[in-house]
Amino acid sequence: MRTARLRTVHPALWAGWAALAAGAVLCVIGWYGISGERYAERQLPYLASCTVPGAALIIAGSVLLTHGRNALAAARVEELYALLVAAEPADADESGQTAAVPVATSGKLLMVPGGTLWHRADCPLVAGKSEAVPVDSRVLASGQLEPCPICEPPADGRDD
Repeated sequence: MRTARLRTVHPALWAGWAALAAGAVLCVIGWYGISGERYAERQLPYLASCTVPGAALIIAGSVLLTHGRNALAAARVEELYALLVAAEPADADESGQTAAVPVATSGKLLMVPGGTLWHRADCPLVAGKSEAVPVDSRVLASGQLEPCPICEPPADGRDD
């Protein structure tokens, strides 16, 4: 599945190769003309009419090839990105919506001293924190802590 942008890059590549080939031919003709002349005043016309334009065409061809290859790479990246964005997640149902997977399901509730939220034990916000302690029911009853919006522990603070 090629996009229109990929097709528009090829003329730049062909033009680059053609300019490189024409430049090489002109440089060879200039060299051959210069090598057959003994005096510098007779070599200058070959230098001016063949070798300098040949070198310019070689440089232009190199620039075109570089631009064409960069544009081709950019077009391929855009095509891959479009494929990535268009792909549906593996757990999507027929309606196209993904099933909501809970972040945490543990029944054990924890809190971090000095914090404002209580969490499930497997909540990513308290995972690996050694200072997390079990929630005291008196702290929950006083309303000092709110349930974590990430792991969504039970609002009353009771274990499920």
